[in-house]
Amino acid sequence: MNWQADWGLRLRMFVTMFLLFALYIVFAGALALYIGGGLWLFALLFASFSLVQYYFSDTLTLKSMGAKTVSAEEYPQLHASIERLSQQADLPKPKVAVVDSKVPNAFATGRNQKNAAVCVTTGIMDTLERDELDGVLAHELAHVKNRDMMVMTIASFLSTIAFMIVRWGAFFGGGHGRGGGRQGGGGIVVAILVSLVVWIISYLLIRALSRYREYAADRGAAAITGNPSALASALLKISGEMDKVPKNDMREEAEMNAFFIIPIKSGIVGRLFSTHPPTERRVEQLRDLEREMQSF
Repeated sequence: MNWQADWGLRLRMFVTMFLLFALYIVFAGALALYIGGGLWLFALLFASFSLVQYYFSDTLTLKSMGAKTVSAEEYPQLHASIERLSQQADLPKPKVAVVDSKVPNAFATGRNQKNAAVCVTTGIMDTLERDELDGVLAHELAHVKNRDMMVMTIASFLSTIAFMIVRWGAFFGGGHGRGGGRQGGGGIVVAILVSLVVWIISYLLIRALSRYREYAADRGAAAITGNPSALASALLKISGEMDKVPKNDMREEAEMNAFFIIPIKSGIVGRLFSTHPPTERRVEQLRDLEREMQSF
């Protein structure tokens, strides 16, 4: 396998995480100042939630998607493909999970390379040819090798808290704060405004990183399989089939878009703020890779 370190991805991860860390320090300070409870209480809560999310991210993600971990006896071909591709990628074999859904999609989750899971839907197994499914599985393994899930899980955690404060802060704050600090109706309003700014900035930073990591995972899949055209064909099939499935089938899980190989949302606004680059550009890049491989 001709796997090469993606220094562009690593640099973007470092810059994004640095900016998010600086942003979240300001966020933590603002919450401690205007909501009360002290910075130590906030730090304790943040550390507790971070540890829970870090250690149980694979279990929580699989459960939220209705995925079931399956054995080699239940899905022998799927297990054999993932084991073979994992060896080619020099990775431990991840857990294998399946979602019973007509929506053709796949995702990877887990805190590191030794504690990862690759999940596919029954819809994607029915839709793709074997080499196309190998391309998708290799794409997910490339996410595992690049440690994308860990970075995105950490990066999105406080963004989620900021969104929850924007959405529910007024309801729970009620303008009747008590204790020291600057609590009260004015305090909760300032906290909501700060949370809104934090959420918008972190949303844009995370999406910029997320789009680049999809390109990197596509290149990684091409390195693992040596067959970029199979993944390009799979992307076109998945994208074409996405609009044919019932709207209430798995689309309620659209908040998990960052983990999918193709996002569920569509439309102009959905594409503008999508966690993924346009499918056409990904296919174009894969075809360029195919031509490069054939030229050697």
